Amino acid sequence: MPSVRTPDPNPGWLSEFQLEETRSRVPILYVEAVPVRLDSLGQVEQVGLLLRGSTTGALARSFVSGRVLHGEPIRTALMRNLEKDLGPTAFPQLPADIVPFTVAEYFPLPGVTPMYDTRQHAVALAYVVAVTGECDPRQDALELSWLTPEEALSPAILEELEGGRGVLLKQALAHLGALG
Repeated sequence: MPSVRTPDPNPGWLSEFQLEETRSRVPILYVEAVPVRLDSLGQVEQVGLLLRGSTTGALARSFVSGRVLHGEPIRTALMRNLEKDLGPTAFPQLPADIVPFTVAEYFPLPGVTPMYDTRQHAVALAYVVAVTGECDPRQDALELSWLTPEEALSPAILEELEGGRGVLLKQALAHLGALG
């Protein structure tokens, strides 16, 4: 007689062991979002950068980021990760068109592309998402800093962005016409 099992409430999640094994064999799909605050004309006033502990234990700046789960639509993954990192009252405004402003490829070794992730080969669909509510960073994010585009593009801030994400920030701001 076959055994009856309780369905997994999160069938898209992998155990830590399974995730490490998968990361060593195939690229992992992520979504990344650069949160922004816009003025009444839709121009970027501020860019939100998260402060987190990096994989080396140092503090680093980053964007909203997370895996796309098996069977999960991109739009759902984007909203889930925005809420996970920014809190439930951030009120992100997902774009009507779900086409990313770029596709970022991260390799485990620096130098193959400008972006790298020492844990894995990853591909990220990158979005700019307007945020209208109050942000309360959650999970592994320590804080969210709102910077003007000029401040965000300063050499000191670009250097703090982990994994070469300074390139991604420049692409996001260029996509929005917000480069000075």
